[in-house]
Amino acid sequence: MSELADEKKVIKSLEVARMYYEGHLGQVEIAKRLGLSRPTISRLLQFAQDSDIVQIKIVDPYSSVSKLEERLKEVYGLAEAHVVYADSSDYQSVTQQLGAFTAQYLADTIKNGDLIGVSWGKTMYEVAKALKPQTVENVGVVELKGSVTYTPTPVFDEDVLMKFGSAFHTRPYAFPLPVIFETQTTHDIVMQDRFIKKLRNLGRQANIAIFTAGTIRDDALLFQTGYFDQMDIAQIQDRAVGDICSRFFDRDGQIAVPQINNRTVGIDLADLKQKERSILVAGGSWKFEAIKGALAGQYANCLITDVETAQRLVTR
Repeated sequence: MSELADEKKVIKSLEVARMYYEGHLGQVEIAKRLGLSRPTISRLLQFAQDSDIVQIKIVDPYSSVSKLEERLKEVYGLAEAHVVYADSSDYQSVTQQLGAFTAQYLADTIKNGDLIGVSWGKTMYEVAKALKPQTVENVGVVELKGSVTYTPTPVFDEDVLMKFGSAFHTRPYAFPLPVIFETQTTHDIVMQDRFIKKLRNLGRQANIAIFTAGTIRDDALLFQTGYFDQMDIAQIQDRAVGDICSRFFDRDGQIAVPQINNRTVGIDLADLKQKERSILVAGGSWKFEAIKGALAGQYANCLITDVETAQRLVTR
């Protein structure tokens, strides 16, 4: 082939390649537009690949996810890490897709006789909403913290318990108390009640715990429920990075405001470390510091999060 003919072929193959790969036209349509046969178009596309005019690169997203999961386990000492792709970085999209993945994860891992401790909140509601009826038997569900609030702000406690109970064919145990008492004296008196002690013990006995991490932003769900005055909120925002089961911790995972923690009704964070599975479901840039603090405290041995959050966790 002469140099001129070769140059013409390169130009023609480049034109065909642009129409095919960038214009998303089919080979038949390209042939019609250029007055060529379809086999000629096919040969020109092949020539474009052979000549490196077109370079095809296959990126396996699951390969990078697997590496992220392994890195998360290595950095934070986790038994399990699961990284979920989200269609968007907005709050609703991330929580919905984390919820759907977690519901399937529970379906795959919960076994006969398990006792599941659950918290409440928007992320937990997305998990509960995605649950389908299961075939396992003798599974129990218990609420890990109080749920009575002083405002109409929904915390999804009843929805979470009802949907978990329905999926696992059991009557869940609710924790019918405020999650934060106004004084430690009231807290200590109520905690002596025999029924309340039973609920707390059930939470400790649960071999599975599933929870999210809350933020300390002004719009945090806990700050909308009437538990705290402005002085409490100022202390929390000054010292804490997030909460698990309404117990606030700092960036090292240590209890941030002991006097508020002493008024809190629910499982102690130290008890989460004893679980067969202690599952933290949380993602999104707004929860990054809370997730990182929770992992620093080693309260979870299983993390379920989104890709962007996972990438930040392993690089900072």
